[in-house]
Amino acid sequence: MPRSGLLAAPSRMIAISRPVLWINTLGTGAVGMWLAGELWNPAALALLIWLTLPFNLLIYGVNDIFDQDTDALNPRKGSLEGARIRAAEVRSIWTWVAATNLPFLAWFLATLPWPALAWIGLYAAVFIAYSAPPPRFKARPYLDSLSNAAYAFPLVFVPLALGAAPLWPAAVGLMAWSAAKHTFDAVQDIEEDRAAGITTTAVRLGARGVVGWSGFWWALSTVCFALVSLPVAIVSGGIAGWLLVSLLRSPSPATGHRLYRYSIAFPYLAGTVAGVQLTGSLLLGIYR
Repeated sequence: MPRSGLLAAPSRMIAISRPVLWINTLGTGAVGMWLAGELWNPAALALLIWLTLPFNLLIYGVNDIFDQDTDALNPRKGSLEGARIRAAEVRSIWTWVAATNLPFLAWFLATLPWPALAWIGLYAAVFIAYSAPPPRFKARPYLDSLSNAAYAFPLVFVPLALGAAPLWPAAVGLMAWSAAKHTFDAVQDIEEDRAAGITTTAVRLGARGVVGWSGFWWALSTVCFALVSLPVAIVSGGIAGWLLVSLLRSPSPATGHRLYRYSIAFPYLAGTVAGVQLTGSLLLGIYR
């Protein structure tokens, strides 16, 4: 059956879901479980599975559906850095998004407490509204950046689902970090977005202005992380500082594109430091 059919190949849906970026959802969910004082809790399994292909397909599948015009102008699409879909795939993507997400959401409704459900609902709603009209946050300067704070929501709803209180300095820190990273990464798309008539925060501020905007949010995240883990704050602040200085030295979309590979590695490096520290503390009984 052709890939453009109703039942497109699963490999195509995996590609659209950007596996290299699953760390932003699955990794955050795992850290949320550890911050709840649990090295492993079977009650978190459904949430962690949902935060892999299903939710990332919701994020990026919906994004690709409503970004077909701009993606056609973007030379980095159609690669590891993002899919370029065909119009004939739209129906299939919607089908896969529904088929992979609705069973999990039904399970959550039946099993999770209402505070966790409220944050899960907000999590999904923000990412749909980011791409889909009429809200379409991605085309609204500052809202596009701030809405990406939602990437931190698993640090809130996973502990709530496990009956624990969220560690708010970590959650707020990651919200600020996510807002900063989104705008920093958008520098590489300034020319394509401007040509398509989309005014993002990066388009509004320009590459040099992004240094100040992202620098503020990354500084705030570093302070919040320091209240939880000094090593994580040092690593995160150091990488953020290097990225910002590199962009400031040559403030252009080309520099943003060159730095994007390091920006992708950012959560892996900082997350490894956080994960090793948390799991070690849990194994030794230091953190509960």
